[in-house]
Amino acid sequence: MQVSTPEHYFTAEPASSDERRLINARLAGREVQLETAPGIFSPDHVDRGTEVLLRHLPPPADTVLDLGCGWGPLALTGALQRPSARITAVDVNRRALELLRRNAARLGVSETIEVCEPADVEPEREFDAIWSNPPIRIGKKALHDLLATWLPRLSAGGQAHLVVQKNLGADSLMTWIGNQADAQGNPWGTVEKVASSKGFRIITVTNN
Repeated sequence: MQVSTPEHYFTAEPASSDERRLINARLAGREVQLETAPGIFSPDHVDRGTEVLLRHLPPPADTVLDLGCGWGPLALTGALQRPSARITAVDVNRRALELLRRNAARLGVSETIEVCEPADVEPEREFDAIWSNPPIRIGKKALHDLLATWLPRLSAGGQAHLVVQKNLGADSLMTWIGNQADAQGNPWGTVEKVASSKGFRIITVTNN
């Protein structure tokens, strides 16, 4: 008997039907309608972890990376708050990327948000801020590889804000990040827990 494999939101090409629908959400103090579909992360609403992160984010910096953007609540919020910012939104899920492009157009912020797959971002590009509700469920090694790719790309003085559920290893992840260094032996940055809410930790990494 063949056993079907459950589909994950970190699948590049979701197999589920691409049935578009509109949801209501509140972003940057505005009530908006946004397009979503199955096969992506939290297609029905802004998930609780992202809500917690949004409440603790500083104003958008000049350049922002939305790491694992999904349909776009973080990138869209930043673009609505500061249309002059340059926000790069990356995800491996191509359906999510297409939805974010459509949502950016719907809200009139397409010029602020660059939507792309991770491999399409120039390897030398740095960011003043990184915002992420990282995909914990991809597994520890894959998560570490993901963060090792992007956190060292903070510009001098730049800061990453991550939201991680406490019972999914937020504290151990903080310890791991704090022990990492780049090829020259420089630490990735100062790691702090800046807030806890509804079972989630807000972790910052500052490139001092």
